[in-house]
Order: sequence, then C-alpha cells, then structure tokens
Amino acid sequence: VLLAAAVCTKAGKAIVSRQFVEMTRTRIEGLLAAFPKLMNTGKQHTFVETESVRYVYQPMEKLYMVLITTKNSNILEDLETLRLFSRVIPEYCRALEENEISEHCFDLIFAFDEIVALGYRENVNLAQIRTFTEMDSHEEKVFRAVRETQEREAKAEMRRKAKELQQARRDAERHGKKAPGFGGFGSSAVSGGTTTAMITETIIETEKPKVAPAPARPSGSSKALKLGAKGKEVDNFVDKLKSEGENIMTSVGKRSAEAAKVLAPPINMESVHMKIEEKISLTCGRDGGLQNMELHGMIMLHISDEKFARIRLHVENEDKRGVQLQTHPNVDKKLFTTESQIGLKNPEKSFPINSDVGVLKWRLQTTEESFIPLTINCWPSESGNSCDVNIEYELQEESLELNDVIITIPLPSGVGAPVIGEIDGEYRHDSRRNLLEWCLPVIDAKNKSGSLEFSIAGQPNDFFPVQVSFISKKNYCNIQVTKVTQVDGNSPVRFSTETTFLVDKYEIL
Repeated sequence: VLLAAAVCTKAGKAIVSRQFVEMTRTRIEGLLAAFPKLMNTGKQHTFVETESVRYVYQPMEKLYMVLITTKNSNILEDLETLRLFSRVIPEYCRALEENEISEHCFDLIFAFDEIVALGYRENVNLAQIRTFTEMDSHEEKVFRAVRETQEREAKAEMRRKAKELQQARRDAERHGKKAPGFGGFGSSAVSGGTTTAMITETIIETEKPKVAPAPARPSGSSKALKLGAKGKEVDNFVDKLKSEGENIMTSVGKRSAEAAKVLAPPINMESVHMKIEEKISLTCGRDGGLQNMELHGMIMLHISDEKFARIRLHVENEDKRGVQLQTHPNVDKKLFTTESQIGLKNPEKSFPINSDVGVLKWRLQTTEESFIPLTINCWPSESGNSCDVNIEYELQEESLELNDVIITIPLPSGVGAPVIGEIDGEYRHDSRRNLLEWCLPVIDAKNKSGSLEFSIAGQPNDFFPVQVSFISKKNYCNIQVTKVTQVDGNSPVRFSTETTFLVDKYEIL
C-alpha cells in the first residue's frame, strides 16, 4: 500500500505531501525528516527501509520525489508509480525549485490524486491525468453561453433605455432652452439646470470630468453596473473615492486594456482627440503563400469642448495598396473625395460633444504575399525520435514598429520541456497548455529578423498552427490626420492623436 507521496528538500523538509491513508502531520513530517539520514551515500539504491516503512525515491536536481510505502508493497510497481509521479511534476512546474513547487502545490496534489486512490495505483497515463485535471465541463460551457446571451440582452436593453433618455432630454430642451441638433450622431448639447438635474437623477451617473462642462451622452456603461449585485459594490467604491476628493472619470466603450489609462487624467489629450485603430486578421500556409489577409481601420473623433464642435479634419492618405475607404453617412462625401477633408454635410451643424464618433473607416482584403507585415517561417525536421524545429521571423513592412511580439508554438503533450539551441529574444514554456512562447519586445527596421532553434520529441505536424500577437503605435495603412481647422475662418485647431495597430488573428497553419 502507498502511504504518501511527497516532494521534499535534501534536508528532508516537506514542500508538498499527499497522504493516501489516515496519517497525522507530525507523523509524515517525522518520516520525511528521517529520510535523508537513512540514505547510505556509498550505495546507489532507489529505496531505503526502516522497521515500519519503505522509502522509494528519485532525485530531482535539489529535491527528492519520495513515495512512502508499507514494507510488503510491490517494489516493481512502486518504481513504475514513482516514474509517473516524477514525470507529472515538470508538467506543472517550469523549474524544479522549492518556490515553483510551492506555487503549484494544489495542481500537483490534484494530479497525485489521479495517480493513486486509497493507497493503490490507478491505471492512468500522463495524457489521461492532464485530461482529468483540466475538468472540461459541458455544463460550464452551457452556463457560459447562457450568461453571454443574458449580457447581450442586457446591452440591447441598455441601448434602448439610452435612446429613451436622449428623447426625454430633447423634449426637455424644446420646452426650455433650445439646443442645436447633430444629425444621426445623437444630441449632446448644454442643457438648462432643470434638464441637467432631471437627466442626472434618471441615470444616476458618477461625477463628470472637470474638462467637460456639458453632461455626457447617456451611455450603457453606468447603466450596466446596476444589472447585478456586483454593480452596487462598484458604485459604493466610486462614492468612497469621491468622498475622499478623487476626481472620477466615466469611460464609455473603452477596452479593458485601457482601463488603467482612463483612471489617470489624460495629460496630452487635447479638446479635439482622435483614435486611429487598425485590426488585422491573417492566415498563412506553413509552406508559404497568403491564404487570406483582412485589415479593418477606423478614425474615432472625440471633442470635449463645444467651441471646437464645428471643425474639419484634413486626412492624408499615402496608402498604395488599394484600401477601400468609407465615410460616415453624415459626413460630406464629395468634400472628402475632392479635398480629403472630413466635415459634416450641413456645415451649420456640430459634431457631438464628449462621445467617440467614427468618421472614417477603411478595409483591405488581399492574398498578395508581399502585403504580409511579418513573415514567419517554421521548419520542423525529424531527427530520430525527436524533432529539430527552426523558426525565423522577418519584418517586411519596415516602416512599422511592432511591440510586445509573442510567437506561440504548440508542443506535443507529455514529452517534457523543449531543449533551446539558439534564440533571439526570450522564451516561456507553458507546460500546462503545452505551448512555447517566443517573446520579442520590439521588432523594427533595426531588428527586422531573428531566429529560434529548439528540439523536442514529436512529429512535424505537432508544431502548428503557429500564432502571433503584437501591438503597434504606427498603423499599417498610412492614413493620418495632418490638420484640423474650424469651419468658420478656417483657423487651425490643436488636436491630439492616438494610433494603435492590433492583431485579431494571425496564424500560420
């Protein structure tokens, strides 16, 4: 019978121990503390016995994997079990060190329970252990799908409420102070005191930023916080911050990655601010050739001061790849075509205040191989029982600067960590998900190519699909806003720009 399985230091200190029969903590700690003293340095055995128990062990760098069994246990079966235990540990821990074992102790205990039940070994292999511990649940998937449906319905209800509140505000403005309309963009004018109070009480919004005197457009963000109990906690937290004198900014439609930026006041954000965002979706074949590449871009305009609401954007388009441009229906298409300026069809109308408005979007779809911004060449070659894998990247679009590049290569399961030969940059081995992540902080014209070599047991098909992610502050299609002028007088207006180029999907199949 197997009494316990433990990982301990050379001094006998227990890091992780799983008991399969009823044992006290002092008993197991005493057994493990006595274990190093019993080992005879002159002999090379994998077990040692006392009057009551047998220790079956295997050294792992500075640690020991120890099985404590009864003296009449089958030693051959115990050695086989020990080998399985020692193969499980690298699956969850990147390094065989004390702090790494402690960090993943519960993962190891769950895996140990799959190997041994009530002191007897289960008939399982490494792949089955991984499957059992992942606990893939159909009920959980159904629950997630239901929750996503509920969230979508809540957002639709939120948008409907926002439209009702906008209509109420317009009706109030008609009876009180008249406000200029903004066409299809929505209304966001300075209202009278009674109107502002009515709208604020209805939505129960948090305090507005001081840079924007106009009330913000009714949005789903603050309403969505009230749908669940969690929202009340958020509201209470915001109220506490306000009571301590903090200036709270409400954020609508921001990505979660930008949440940290929103908390701090934007230092370089002018009254006229533009976000230029592009997303790429790309699929390549492993033997070369672009299967499909699709790129979507958009210019979002945000105006925080009403005196800059009647403006025109001067767009410079130096793209030579044939992107398809499309303006917002309220934008003067003829003005854009002839003079590359973005302005409203009716020059007397104004852009909305304190809301992000998409004014121009573009799309590029191609199978032209020369358009690939970053080429990845993955070349696995079999060498006996293992595979030697060579991967290289090359930046084709030298005007780009790609940051936080991660090239993810799948690995075969149950074969341990890859042996890295040469590498430009750094790597991470995720043994839980069987992935090798090649991390490169910057790829630009000065650092346009690099390679990685590693070897591991497996077949060439095991290392695909290779996936790439990055972020860039330079856009792929060279479309920029060079100047902003007022409609009346054509005087220039100070503006700020924020450009991001992101990956939606980037795969080498």
